[in-house]
Amino acid sequence: MPSATNSKKTKKATEAAETTTDAPVEAKPKRTRKAAAEPRVKLYWGVFNQHLKRVAVFEYTDMKKAEKHAKELSKDGSDHFLQKIKEVVG
Repeated sequence: MPSATNSKKTKKATEAAETTTDAPVEAKPKRTRKAAAEPRVKLYWGVFNQHLKRVAVFEYTDMKKAEKHAKELSKDGSDHFLQKIKEVVG
């Protein structure tokens, strides 16, 4: 015949097992990294030659000056063109 203490131990063990499975398990919140801030960018007009070398840089608002400069450089037969340039600020 089993002893009374043995049956109490098994009863406590089964009750403990039932209470742990009945309670919902709380998930730990996942750590999230702060999104990196995008760098600020400033636009310029660049005058380039036929070998893709930058010859001159103008503010974005000075497009007419940049076109005029490209035409003056192209008079001697070499091709010069405009292209937007993005540079990181700060």
